[in-house]
Amino acid sequence: MTEAIVYTSGTGFTAEYAKMFGEETGLRCLTLKEAKKELAPGAEIIYFGWIMADNVKGCKKAMKRYSVRAVVGVGLGPCGSRLEEVAAASGTSGVPLFTLQGGFDLSKLHGVYKLMMKIFTGAVTKKLNAKPKRTPDEEKLLALMRGGSAVSRDNLLPVLDFYKETQ
Repeated sequence: MTEAIVYTSGTGFTAEYAKMFGEETGLRCLTLKEAKKELAPGAEIIYFGWIMADNVKGCKKAMKRYSVRAVVGVGLGPCGSRLEEVAAASGTSGVPLFTLQGGFDLSKLHGVYKLMMKIFTGAVTKKLNAKPKRTPDEEKLLALMRGGSAVSRDNLLPVLDFYKETQ
């Protein structure tokens, strides 16, 4: 039985999803740092982490310490996107993986992550602005990269359904 939600968040959007999931399920919601103090090794958890370069941050650490029932990666891409790439980079083979669209706030990033995202968003914005016709997902991505949030309960529904079906 799942004991808690454990998460790592870079700018707060992953934390928002994790807390929303906790409210919906009644599970405790802990940062990875808090979980190390409060949960025994092997505890059953659902892990939420932010995606950077297809890697769900903190996922490998969580998987070494806990029994991870599912991994939820939060990034800029549309919900359900890049599952194979994220699974490969994060080492989630055999664990259900969900990707959710979060948000973007460059001012909340620091150090190398801020530099990487400044370069990434500049390149993607330039490429998308050069396209004569953009898809709705591309328009949404452009809007997010200007600073914004796509966090919603609707995006979380597949994870909630999974949890209810497997409890």
